[in-house]
Amino acid sequence: MTALRNQPAPARFADRAEAEAYVASVCFKHGPPRLFGVELEWTVHHAEDPAQVLDKHRLAAALGEHAPPTLVPDSPQRPLPSGTPLTVEPGGQVEISTPPCTSLPDLFSTVAQDISHLAAMLADHGLVLGDKGADLHRHPTRVLQVPRYAAMEHAFGGLGADGISMMCNTAGLQVCLDFGEQKHLQDRWAAVHQLGPVMIALFANSPSIGGMHQDWASARMRALYGCDPVRTRPSAVCADPAQAYARRVVDTPVIVVRGPGSNWIPARRFTFAEWLDGAHDRVPTSDDLDYHMSLMFPPVRPRGYIEIRYLDTPAPGGWIAPSALLVALFSDPSVVDGVLAATERAAGRWLSAARYGLADERVARAAKDVVALGIEALPRTGLSHDQIGIISRELEGKL
Repeated sequence: MTALRNQPAPARFADRAEAEAYVASVCFKHGPPRLFGVELEWTVHHAEDPAQVLDKHRLAAALGEHAPPTLVPDSPQRPLPSGTPLTVEPGGQVEISTPPCTSLPDLFSTVAQDISHLAAMLADHGLVLGDKGADLHRHPTRVLQVPRYAAMEHAFGGLGADGISMMCNTAGLQVCLDFGEQKHLQDRWAAVHQLGPVMIALFANSPSIGGMHQDWASARMRALYGCDPVRTRPSAVCADPAQAYARRVVDTPVIVVRGPGSNWIPARRFTFAEWLDGAHDRVPTSDDLDYHMSLMFPPVRPRGYIEIRYLDTPAPGGWIAPSALLVALFSDPSVVDGVLAATERAAGRWLSAARYGLADERVARAAKDVVALGIEALPRTGLSHDQIGIISRELEGKL
């Protein structure tokens, strides 16, 4: 979901405090909670052999004029017929990101049309969308040969195999929600984090990555956690999340420095705070800080709205229930209060939920309460009686 904000002209920062204030102002926006959206990502496979290394030329041909410049440099990257842009991730995963919506039925209709159109384009070239949150078959192989991803692979490579696996072999469902009024921000921020372990366990759909980590319910979340902890672990839940996140961003090492050439790997390790103090020969601007923020990957990422990143890509059609559940759970402050109460026992159990799913008893008990609360709140979403019935039965079937 694209943030609705005016893009400021590139600016320089007098000191760390100015940079932190900029992060807080860009990432945390207040106002009535009206908008939501989804981003859906899939691994892509050859129909005749899902374990075959993806042919990027076949992928480019399949996407045609919708291909991004990272895959086809001179592509116009036209949006899908609904207006939704399409992007490609390092391992050839494809992603659609809806514009912000105010109607859940309209959102569901748009996404269903986008998926059908995308699947048909791929099928014409012998390709299919994956149906898991991680590639079960292939070792991670980077398809996109661009400076950003080369620098990321270099940075993560020293920390083990999880980084390249996260980049190339995982796929997620992201649900985007408004922050809401400032007086409710702290509760909504806390609730969306406390929900994390419950939602991971309810919708885990990545039993392995390339045949590894088969004892995990969500091997995708395991890879994210192990990739680069300073930028992938959950953010602080506290009285002033904007200040805490701004401090985290500025203290995080810079792993990409854009330049005119093809090598964007920093010559040495430094944080953005150290860059402000002269660690690099070029003075950073707000554009550099924006780019640095795009390289933060916590399970909940503030981007002017709340980007919920902890869900595995589901099986076909399975994206509707978790999306509706999250919209319902944040439809009213009283429901958010219920979320906080229901999830307190499971708060912080990210890794246990990722490994054991609903076999974690504390997470399972919280999940039962969350599902009941969400079903009760579904009528607030504008869905029809029939849609609510279908989604409710699917949610109850997860328990």
